[in-house]
Parts: sequence; C-alpha cells; structure tokens
Amino acid sequence: MSVRTAAATAVVAGVVTTLLPFSATAASADEATSPLRTEMSTPAPAGALTRGGTAQTFELTVKNPSGKAVEYRPWLTGEAAGPSPLGKGAVVFKVDALNAPATKSFVGQQDGGWQGTFHPAGSAQDAFSVPAGGKLTWKVTLGLGANYPTNDGDFTLTANNLSDGGVPGSVPRHVFKVSPQIKTGELKTWFEKGSEAPGPNRQLLNLNYKATGDGSFDTGLATVLTLGSEPWVAKPDFFVQAMIDGRWQDVKRLDSHRFQLPVVPKGFGSASGTRTLELRIDVGLNTQYKKATSITAEAETGLAAGNRTPFIRSATEFTLTPPQDRGPATPTAKPSPSATATTATKGTTVNQAVATTTQATTGATTGATGTTTGTTTGSATGTLASTGSSSSTGLYAGLAAALVALGTAAAWLGTRRRRNVSA
Repeated sequence: MSVRTAAATAVVAGVVTTLLPFSATAASADEATSPLRTEMSTPAPAGALTRGGTAQTFELTVKNPSGKAVEYRPWLTGEAAGPSPLGKGAVVFKVDALNAPATKSFVGQQDGGWQGTFHPAGSAQDAFSVPAGGKLTWKVTLGLGANYPTNDGDFTLTANNLSDGGVPGSVPRHVFKVSPQIKTGELKTWFEKGSEAPGPNRQLLNLNYKATGDGSFDTGLATVLTLGSEPWVAKPDFFVQAMIDGRWQDVKRLDSHRFQLPVVPKGFGSASGTRTLELRIDVGLNTQYKKATSITAEAETGLAAGNRTPFIRSATEFTLTPPQDRGPATPTAKPSPSATATTATKGTTVNQAVATTTQATTGATTGATGTTTGTTTGSATGTLASTGSSSSTGLYAGLAAALVALGTAAAWLGTRRRRNVSA
C-alpha cells in the first residue's frame, strides 16, 4: 500500500483553494449528453513558438445544432511534453470575444496542471448560453513565456467543455511546436537500501535522482518523505537524518509522519548524473509500535517554487523494531574515532536548503477524479519509481467525492495526480 497518512485531513483546505470559481458547477449526468461541438481554427502565424517570442492566435467556436439553448463552460487544459510542470507564467494566454458576450480570461492550475479558462465578464460562476441553432466565437491568443522550462518541449492545448463532460469527438486539441526542438526526457527517483548493516530500529536508505533528455529544471526539486504503516499509528516516533556536508543532520519535520528533505538545486538535468541522498531512519522509545513492523517510505518530489504539486513518486518497504520489543540491551563496542570519521564523510553533498512550503501534501489528494496512466520502473531492490500523465477532463466533476474520501484522521488516499501511478 502506498503511503497516505493522517495528514490527509489537513490538506483538504489546500485542495479547495486550488479550485477555480466555477468548479462547483461541473457537468451532471443529464448535461453529459450536451449537443455542443467545439472547433478550433488553424493557429496563425504558422510556425513554432519560441520562449518569449511571438504568440499565435486562433478562433474557438462552439456550435449548438439543437433546438434549445445550451450552457457552455469552457476549460482549456495545457500540457507540455517533458518532465517539468508548468507555472502560470510559462504560457501566455488571452481570450477576446468575437461573436460572444463580453469575456474575461485567466490562467489557473488544477492538480499541478496548467489551464487557461474564460467566462462571462459579469461572473466567473456563470456559464455562456449558446442559442438554439447558433454559435459563439472567441479569438484565443497563446504563446510561450520567457520562463517556459528548458526541459519541456511541445505544448498541447485541449478545449474541454465542463457542460458535456468531454463527449468523444467533441474535444479538439492543438499541438503547438516549440523551438528549439529538444529531446524530451523524464525525472526518475528510486530508493536503494544502505550498504551498512543497520540496527533493528534503524534503516539506511539512499534516495536517487536522475534526469534524462535535454535541458534542466529551472528551479530546485523539493521532496517530502512520508513514513507509514498498516495498521496506521498516530505516534510512530520516527527520526530522520540526511547526510549533508559530510555529516548526519536532522531534516525538517512537517508532522509525525512527514519530513522535508534537502532541496536538489536548480539546474538539475541529465548532465548532473545520478544524485544520491543518504538517509538514516530510526524509531524511538516512545513509539506506539509494539513489535517489528513493516514501514512504507514514500518520496514525493515537485518543484521547490512556483507549481509545487508533486509529479514523481518513489516507494519502498522495510522493517523496524521498537526498542522495547528487543529484550535486554546487548553491550556493543563503541566505534573508534577513525571509524566514526569514515562514516561521517560518506554520501553526496546536497543543498541544505529546504522548501518552506508544505504544499507537497496537496499532491497526496490529487488525481482522485481522472483516469491515470503511466509507467512504473523498479529497481533490483523492489523499490518503485513512477511517472506518467493523465487526462484532466472531469477533474471537477469528481472532486467532491474525493474530499469526502479523505474521511477520518487515519485516511489513506489511493489516487495520484497526473504523471503518477500507485506503487
């Protein structure tokens, strides 16, 4: 079971704040048979988009062939080919009414994904009304911001309609080529067991990071380590340290189960090779565990700034034994000064800075409504690293059910946003 802890209830508020104002009006079962059809003209001028360069425009038309007026709630979602999530400023977006009521547009984010949407100028809660046998038309302007990630390639824009739930054949999309063309890759993370023999209440883990493809991340990578078990306990008494600057140092504790790991500095890419963070995990005397217990460790990684929703996840399992379950203590030889010095110098030096936000927990609740696809890679130790992508259509329609599912303080969430699959 992948790690989802009692902190789930604390992130409900964070999820709610990511919703767009019209999210409460997602399509009902009756509206799923909407006759509306959406069309997008060919973008002009022709050619590829460049970072900070000239934008392109196209017409978006919604037609209603039925005999009665139908509501239209536009939701344009965008996804870049490549590993880096898009911030709000990465894509230039504007909508102007041509044959339509006065319109207001804005850029938002849902579950870490980019979205450009628009609504009647009077209220974001209102839908457009497409007259019987009529149509509405807008001019859409789209370009790339100067900070469009260097490790992301072509950009795909999909014109969803929340009032029809994405009826097959009614959801057009454009793929905007990005220049210069790059070889897109991915970020991989995975656990390995430490080489040194730990005690029964200690586990040594190496968390590895590796990027492929061209370009690099233009911000640091922040990782939250979550430790849990089944059955869940409120007070596990975990202690986590990382090898930083040649010595074991405590990492930031977010709560009883979650720890903020040191940030991988910006500029991390394929040229950086594999980056390894050594971790030391202990369970203390005050733990509620009464016997040897299988612990699941899950590392969720996202950008350290901007769009912080985690987009890659790795998990592994190991066993910890509480001190009071081991019987009388057995005297052990005290390490020699030279042996201690050798241990202290092991490990890859990592940036000691940590992300100041806990929004990575929001990622633990995302993906609850979409159909997720992806690939899962495993190491010889049985650890997992996951990446993939999912359709954004229908996220709003099921979000209420996802919030209910958070339930009690011991809730374990079973879904993940795009680019993740369950471990």
